[in-house]
Amino acid sequence: MTNLSGTNLNNGAAVGPQGEGRESPSTFPKYPAYKDSGVEWLEKVPAGWTVSKLGYFFREPPCYGVLVPDFDPDGVPMLRITDMEHEFIDASGLVTISPSLSAQYARTIVQVGDVVLSLVGTIGKAFEISPKLAGVNLSRAVARIQLGSNTLPRYLCWIFQSCEFTHFIDLVCKGTAQRVLNLSDLNAFSFTFPSYSEQCAISRFLDHETARIDALIEEQQRLIELLKEKRQAVISHAVTKGLDPAVPMKDSGVEWLGEVPAHWRAVRLRHCLVDALTYGANEPSDEANLEHPRYIRITDLNDDGTLSAETYKSLPPEKAEPYMLEEGDVLFARSGATVGKSFLYSREYGPACYAGYLIRARVNKRALIPMYLWMCTQSRQYEQFIGESNIQATIQNVSAEKYGNMWIALPEIEEQERILAELEIQLSQFKSLMETSVGALVLLQERRSALISAAVTGKIDVRGWQPPVSTQAPEPAVAEAH
Repeated sequence: MTNLSGTNLNNGAAVGPQGEGRESPSTFPKYPAYKDSGVEWLEKVPAGWTVSKLGYFFREPPCYGVLVPDFDPDGVPMLRITDMEHEFIDASGLVTISPSLSAQYARTIVQVGDVVLSLVGTIGKAFEISPKLAGVNLSRAVARIQLGSNTLPRYLCWIFQSCEFTHFIDLVCKGTAQRVLNLSDLNAFSFTFPSYSEQCAISRFLDHETARIDALIEEQQRLIELLKEKRQAVISHAVTKGLDPAVPMKDSGVEWLGEVPAHWRAVRLRHCLVDALTYGANEPSDEANLEHPRYIRITDLNDDGTLSAETYKSLPPEKAEPYMLEEGDVLFARSGATVGKSFLYSREYGPACYAGYLIRARVNKRALIPMYLWMCTQSRQYEQFIGESNIQATIQNVSAEKYGNMWIALPEIEEQERILAELEIQLSQFKSLMETSVGALVLLQERRSALISAAVTGKIDVRGWQPPVSTQAPEPAVAEAH
């Protein structure tokens, strides 16, 4: 097939999880005897393991961090949930609060060997405090946990990554708009614990085996990013160079468009519309009333150009009427982190209107095919336009005026149709490769979770496990995040 980007699609062929890291719980032995745990999410556990509430293993009651920070550039570093995204962190990149405020929350000044746990939103992020983080304080959404001598901090971090802990969180946070884990619930979480030596063995096993799976996950994520880049390259080439590699070219006169086919025109978007670009409704949404028009907001727009089903909201007909969408309307996000995101409306979505942080473009279909315009918004050149439009702006914003002045490299309608037909063929192949690769990534993530749960609940016996001699790595430092 014609490769519009000049690259070989097969170079980005999706691969499944192969090689190391394929171990599943079924490949390991079980303990000789099991007993009923008496806990819903545990079922049977090894006969010699202890079943107890988590609070029994705490040296001191867990505590919340700073409620309202007073940021001080020369103060005490403070750890927030957003900082826990990184695998390896130290105090140098953290925000700081005043020493006096930190002293008021002295109980949450962490020390080496403590465990920190996220309590809000994505609950369960946890790691052991290393010397690089000793002495920092915590935000309100992060808890400090101090353990007794019979519990390995690293092992507790693995428990927080288990499916059983996730199930517990789903139970205690059910029905809440903002997921928050109360410390009383954390203390009451019942789990099973082996001896300290077994905790060490299990942690050592999981450190090694999850590292192998994580390497495969990272490889798969790189592949997905490569496929996205190649997809964008194909689109970018199609909407600025066309299909014929031998066609004469000319300077478009627009820096970020570059050269375009000599018979194409460089036109501003506003000259391809039947009316002016229009902002949406500044109205609060009602609940998901399927009898009312859907109310499309920035948060509804997926990266692949579709609408999210999970965020469905509607607007009463009398409020929606001035903002109702027609087949082929294109919406642009005008501000914030999603600025530049676009959406092509189709009747398949049902009656719909749009919100105020979106801008509607209604194209003249005799000059510009709506799908062709949407493809232009998937190109590298469009990304450059958005980036340049945001220069010197405190808050990212692209107004209707700026969108109206956006240049498009425009062929005649017949050539737009040929380009779209070729793109449909090529992009369907990218979609297939992407689905395969994402599926492989999901399987790896599921395998990782299953292995952790099997190990910390005693479904597998890893006491005799040893890493392969050729790949044996030194014991990880306690500072490694999970």
